[in-house]
Amino acid sequence: MDDGIGSGGTAAVRLIRGTPLTEALDPADPRAWTAFDVGVRQVLRYGHALLPEKERTAVLRSGTAGEAASRPGTSARHPATGRSDRLRRWVTAGFHRPAGSPEPPTGLGRLPHGRPGADGLRSGSAGPDARARLALALCHPDGRVREAALERVAGHPVLLPLLVIRAGDRVMPVRERARHLLGERLDVETAVVLAPLILRVGRRDRGTFGLELLDGVLRRAPRERLLPLHTHTDRTVRRFTLRLAVEEGLLSPGELARRAAWDDDAVVQGLCADAALAAPTDGGDWDEVLEPLLGARNPRARSAGVTALRRAGRPERAVEFLIDRSAVVRACARYVVRQHGTDPLPWYRKRCADPAGPAVPPGAVIGLAECGERADAELLWPLLAHPAPAVRARAVAGLRILDVTDAARLLPLLDDPAPGVVRETTTALLPFVGTLPDGLLMARLGAERSRPVRVAAFRLLDARGGLIGLRAAVALLNDPDDKLRRWAGQSVQRWHPGANTPRGEAEVGELLDRARHLFSDYVLHRRKWEAGLTG
Repeated sequence: MDDGIGSGGTAAVRLIRGTPLTEALDPADPRAWTAFDVGVRQVLRYGHALLPEKERTAVLRSGTAGEAASRPGTSARHPATGRSDRLRRWVTAGFHRPAGSPEPPTGLGRLPHGRPGADGLRSGSAGPDARARLALALCHPDGRVREAALERVAGHPVLLPLLVIRAGDRVMPVRERARHLLGERLDVETAVVLAPLILRVGRRDRGTFGLELLDGVLRRAPRERLLPLHTHTDRTVRRFTLRLAVEEGLLSPGELARRAAWDDDAVVQGLCADAALAAPTDGGDWDEVLEPLLGARNPRARSAGVTALRRAGRPERAVEFLIDRSAVVRACARYVVRQHGTDPLPWYRKRCADPAGPAVPPGAVIGLAECGERADAELLWPLLAHPAPAVRARAVAGLRILDVTDAARLLPLLDDPAPGVVRETTTALLPFVGTLPDGLLMARLGAERSRPVRVAAFRLLDARGGLIGLRAAVALLNDPDDKLRRWAGQSVQRWHPGANTPRGEAEVGELLDRARHLFSDYVLHRRKWEAGLTG
């Protein structure tokens, strides 16, 4: 869940070099704090070995071999070790707790590159140097340093995110002290700001304390303070706060229905839609709930609204959703119509009876296949020539659903000008790749063909495999289309001779030699051996 030191280590280095904390990382991004926590430990523990080269060079440029050799316990061959010791001494100077001393010492030593040490922590100032050192100490690899640094967080509200992280610390004294301090300082205003980070840390083994604390604070918060969290950009925050709002009854059924219709997260859609429909509703209140759900763009909310039409006593409205673009909404509409005593199959057949009619709804075509019989395919075959691309595509899909696919009749649709029709045709033809004429498909790989046609042809040839699949893939290794070329290369790399590949076929060896750059010598030799070729 952490982003590692790629970003966190860089933020730590920038902080050490004097960059203000709010510029070294994004305080509003919870991932930045968890990455910073990991990055500081790695920088101080491993001597910057895991940092990007540019940042590692900048930090170590003052740690020469001569300086390292002059310091006791430092190898001249490894100047980074001495440099890391200097950083650790700078970070921990004000936080080590000597034996017998209840309070940490106040000496701060000197900053890197010989800059004068700040007296901010000693005097209680919130200067940038003091804040930087405290932030680094809160993430130090030594738990004693982290514990001592916790005592100073109160004067630096910007560091409260690190207090949240320390509340899930692996060291019990650090964890218990951080939890005590977090419980004292987490009010409604702070909880709203820290909610994304608390929920992120809450995924860890020791993160339940923060979740329980956040839950308790937000349940006591006024309704208006929680509203910004209901539209937060982090979907985890929206899920948590909306679930809380449902349990506490903070939102009306109409508000919940609108949330379900607007939100792009499937979990929130289901949560709010179910809660809106579960609330006691009678009379005209149904309009406030049903209209947002039935008009929602997402099928999850629409299907919930359509299903609720039966309970609301309005099953006749479900008829208009029999041709919905979503399969789940169409299924719910058929359920409601049947419960009302009407069979939707004749309704679908009537809509598909005129193959030349411009008003044939695409949803009726696929709906007929979903609830019809194999005999209904006679209504779908004429629709393959319908002027509307959506109708042609649904007709092909419907024939596949009814399991009445005729490869010979569908093959000409590979040249259809509509990409959607080509895709549906390809899907329908995949079970019949062994019977399709390979010459016709190879001809459609040419650069003069449209991209959907070329993709469809290669998809079918690649699914066929064997010598024909290898021939098609090698033919596209130098294709100007990047995606096709990459796909072809991957197809060659995973190629193995199948049961239909003649053993010892010389063409296989020639094709593999043309793709030599994709294999090591050993793998190339192995592929040829599998194909019955020697040498």
